[in-house]
Amino acid sequence: MGLVFSSPEEAVAAIGQNLGASEWLTIDQKRIDTFAEATGDQQWIHVDPVRAKDGPFGTTVAHGCLTFSLINGFLPELFMAEGMKMGINYGCDRLRFPAPVPVGSKVRAVGELVNAELLAGNAVQTTVRVTIEIEGSAKPGCVADMVGRYYF
Repeated sequence: MGLVFSSPEEAVAAIGQNLGASEWLTIDQKRIDTFAEATGDQQWIHVDPVRAKDGPFGTTVAHGCLTFSLINGFLPELFMAEGMKMGINYGCDRLRFPAPVPVGSKVRAVGELVNAELLAGNAVQTTVRVTIEIEGSAKPGCVADMVGRYYF
């Protein structure tokens, strides 16, 4: 577990803290196909392994938005507001996909609390920079500054 905080003030005091890394997750073709079905994004680089062998990556790759969507599953391993009444995903300030995530890759999230601001009503708004690392790759699959609000 990265950072557990139980008040807005504790979050503000932790600005700049490295939150560590999540467990690794393997990206298989079933996950890619399920995401394609849910979103309607059936581009061949994602869903056609035969054609993708001759494509730019030599195999199918995860959708960028699939990689991004994994962040919500990884965040509780990095960052947790204990005793809150409610937490909401407020958005994302920055989102990049520096490298493709080939099928069969293992990915994990690494986090850093880059900002925390006190809000009225015993609440805090946080910005956590989440980097989705690809095992064996120099470049990450995704980098996003996730903004959340926590009400105590």
